[in-house]
Amino acid sequence: MIERLQISNLRNLTQVNLQPAACNVIIGDNGSGKTSLLEAIFLLSRGKSFRHHQPKRYIQHHQNAATVHAKLSDSSTLAIQKQADATTVLRLNQTTVYNQSILTEQLPTLLIDPSTMDMLEQGSASRRQLLDWLVFHMKQGFHPQWVAYQRLLKQRNSLLKKSRHLTQVQLAELKSWDKGLSNHAALIHHYRERIFTEWQPYFADSIAQLLPTYAEQLSLSYNAGYDTSVALDVQLNERLEQDLQLGYTRIGNHRADIHVHWRSSDIAQTTSDDGKDASSNPTANTDLNTKLPTLKEQAANVLSRGEKKLLITALRLSQLPLLLNDERVELAIDKQSHSAAAFSDHIKSKATPVVLLDDITAELDNRAIEILLSTLAQLPCQVFMTSLTDDILPLVHQYWSEPKTFHVKQGSVLLL
Repeated sequence: MIERLQISNLRNLTQVNLQPAACNVIIGDNGSGKTSLLEAIFLLSRGKSFRHHQPKRYIQHHQNAATVHAKLSDSSTLAIQKQADATTVLRLNQTTVYNQSILTEQLPTLLIDPSTMDMLEQGSASRRQLLDWLVFHMKQGFHPQWVAYQRLLKQRNSLLKKSRHLTQVQLAELKSWDKGLSNHAALIHHYRERIFTEWQPYFADSIAQLLPTYAEQLSLSYNAGYDTSVALDVQLNERLEQDLQLGYTRIGNHRADIHVHWRSSDIAQTTSDDGKDASSNPTANTDLNTKLPTLKEQAANVLSRGEKKLLITALRLSQLPLLLNDERVELAIDKQSHSAAAFSDHIKSKATPVVLLDDITAELDNRAIEILLSTLAQLPCQVFMTSLTDDILPLVHQYWSEPKTFHVKQGSVLLL
């Protein structure tokens, strides 16, 4: 948990020094700097802003760099400095480090903000990142494989763009890269699939709370981005001509996706051949479930905008109890007779997650906000939420005994 937060020269936050609590409410007018405070925490954790990727856009005017520093409850310190030319300096416990992932491990952040509410309609990247956030924090072997895969993919795509006709030397080089991609892809898929399977019951629980009417209709599916029954390098070789024409690699882990499916009531009432309801026949139920992916429609095509917001909130909220390794995970592992070594691999980090809620009163109805806050209050996480008014404070005090309220005005942050 963050015990002290210092921010310098980030947007209109010239010098900010806070001592946050477990729950923190940040109140201020539009443009006052309250979202910038969340942005600073996100920047420290992820190495990038959720509002703009170019540092010069969030570094204060006439300043060379923006800096964020935090002291955590375990006395460790994290710091990031972003310069206008995108040069980045990272420090852990006053020592310079060279991989953002080191800070990310120490400070897991989960963001729920208006920009994420269109996730269902956007490309696959944001949904894939949703799964990879979990896998990164729960599987130690994932990140090195992902980095190696991305490096090879970049090299492959660069070669594909150079020419539509490759020399024998280039073909040999490509074949070597494809073999490497295939090896990394198999492990990445393995990690993703394991965590996805564990995530599903938590998603179902969140849907039952936030969208109870549709609890039986909504489900998740994971698409690996390629046919996992065949080695990726074999498939890449078969598609080489098309990839050369397009100038990029069309299949692989980088095309993986998470889909939320909607099963209509008529499908749910599918009957067996003897006219009985399939739900009364265990065998028929199993057969039906195996066919569901071909019978379902994308939930984004069915739900209203308000319902989509609740669905996306359920997706994000359901990640926290899994990450925090509650009793369900422990029981599942115990039932499968996993070894102690497997258990230690299962949970990579027990760092306290930080949840960033930006202007949720504008995106969610009162019932959804109550469910969101009550769930967060029961989990060992730290919460920072922004609001235009103090109307949310009575609800916050219902769930947290000693929350802190900060007022932001023209870049100045005051404890109320």
